[in-house]
Amino acid sequence: MTFEAIKAAARRLHEFSEWPEILDLIERVGHREGISVWDHPFASCQAVGGTEAAALPGAAAVFCSLLSIHLVDDMLDDEPCGQFRRLGAGPAANLALALQAGGHRLLSDPSLEPGVSAAAQRILARMALGTAYGQGLDIREARSEEEYWRIVEAKTPPLFGAAFEIGALLGGAPAEVCERLERIGRLLGRFIQVSDDLSDALQTPAKVDWNRPSNNLAILYALTAHHPARGRFRELAARSGDPEALSEAHQVLLKSGAVSYCTFKMIEFSQEAQEILNRTPLPDPEPVARVLRLNLRPLHRLLENVGVEEPELITV
Repeated sequence: MTFEAIKAAARRLHEFSEWPEILDLIERVGHREGISVWDHPFASCQAVGGTEAAALPGAAAVFCSLLSIHLVDDMLDDEPCGQFRRLGAGPAANLALALQAGGHRLLSDPSLEPGVSAAAQRILARMALGTAYGQGLDIREARSEEEYWRIVEAKTPPLFGAAFEIGALLGGAPAEVCERLERIGRLLGRFIQVSDDLSDALQTPAKVDWNRPSNNLAILYALTAHHPARGRFRELAARSGDPEALSEAHQVLLKSGAVSYCTFKMIEFSQEAQEILNRTPLPDPEPVARVLRLNLRPLHRLLENVGVEEPELITV
């Protein structure tokens, strides 16, 4: 099933088909096969013995939901390149509401059994509410690593868990298997959050994460862990807009153990996900295993780019 099929399903919604701004947003979205979260319902559906066609309403619903989440998240983070800067905050918020509703419309497809449709919509609603709550928590700066993880758990894993769970549901899996695949998705969501944190912390020029440093795991580690350059890092973090200060801050992230700590957490999450997958009776676990492998690739590349020796523990 191609990415074009997902976009076509969204475009077929009557209101969307006559709404130029939404059609433009849909066309602007890029795709990374196996990594984009709307691919995950296909993977879990096939893993439980279902077909790509059966998973399409779920994949399209996740696609619309993610567009909605990004529109709002960019406004909350005041992203320099957020779509709201082009569209205006009010219109962007309205588009986010429409996309969220569109996801539910897609899961009311007549081809779905009424009970399956209702269950899928409950999952999507639970995800949307959980993610919104997490985004609300993320507005304020975390005061500790414990609070950081509480924010992350609310903000990112619900979407990934829902994507896997909806796919398994549409593939006809029993409740226990759906639950296990949802747990794998949640672990992948944690992995992605830490991966994004590390990538954002190491980018030049400084990303918006430096404006709320305690909400980025790598930066939080360098600010709070005991290491010789902690005081200096606090000074550098306050001047992240200065290229020289940012460059020195990046070196501290490496030397302080922040990069290694984030790597350790990603390995931990990926291995736990693989262990659950190994214990789950599936007709074909390979589609989900492939998603886990593909999501590890950015970590491999990142470690190569920053000159960190690749840990032997990365075996998924």
